[in-house]
Amino acid sequence: MIYFGKTDIGKLRKGNQDSFGIYEIAENALLLAVCDGMGGAAGGDEASRIALEAFYGEIKAVCEPRINEGSLDASGIDVKLMLGNAVGCANSAVHSTAKENAELSGMGTTLVALFIVDGSAYSVNVGDSRMYKISGGEIVQVTRDHSYVQYLIDMGKLTPEEAKNSTNRNIITRAIGTEESIEADIELVELGEDDGDTYFLLCSDGLSNMVPDSEIAKTVSSDGTPEDKVLSLIFTANENGGSDNITVVILKK
Repeated sequence: MIYFGKTDIGKLRKGNQDSFGIYEIAENALLLAVCDGMGGAAGGDEASRIALEAFYGEIKAVCEPRINEGSLDASGIDVKLMLGNAVGCANSAVHSTAKENAELSGMGTTLVALFIVDGSAYSVNVGDSRMYKISGGEIVQVTRDHSYVQYLIDMGKLTPEEAKNSTNRNIITRAIGTEESIEADIELVELGEDDGDTYFLLCSDGLSNMVPDSEIAKTVSSDGTPEDKVLSLIFTANENGGSDNITVVILKK
């Protein structure tokens, strides 16, 4: 597997509230994660950083004792339970920090992650940062947005096309740290065949709001390395307005 990630401030924001991590936990275990913070200049930055560190820290604590000669023995791990507990740790870390500091009150963050171990992949999602799977030129959104416009789509009150232009598209209905507890969507993901033509892309809405899915698919399916594709997508998001921070992580299976 080959992977690359990068974050960019965009054209309009004064600071970058996105955070991302690529963690090689063991020879057979990999974690990719993106967080998009909210809650003012200081709050958003702190929330995404704290959540990412706590999320990874819990997974590392579970996995590290089970690593032998570079390989993780995951036979005794309930992976979904571990990932859910890691989300809980991230939520508690952000929520407690906000309670202790009035200047950070109300801060929160999205979290989208991909955990791969022994050929099995799991998606984790809270908020509206996204994971896509691109294969054979086709793109599928793996995660489902926790957003107000997605709620309206589900209720039949808004079409997907109308949602793209809605003034409410940045309102999320679930976030890390804003409540004492949180529930994440954690799903087993089909990795696909070993044909070298399958990609996973994790991103903040600074990409998904600025670049259509069809263009993301075209860029990711083109020739080049994951680094080439990440840099191209960030360039396009900025060319299209760059109204938010942009974070993109791409893994080629």
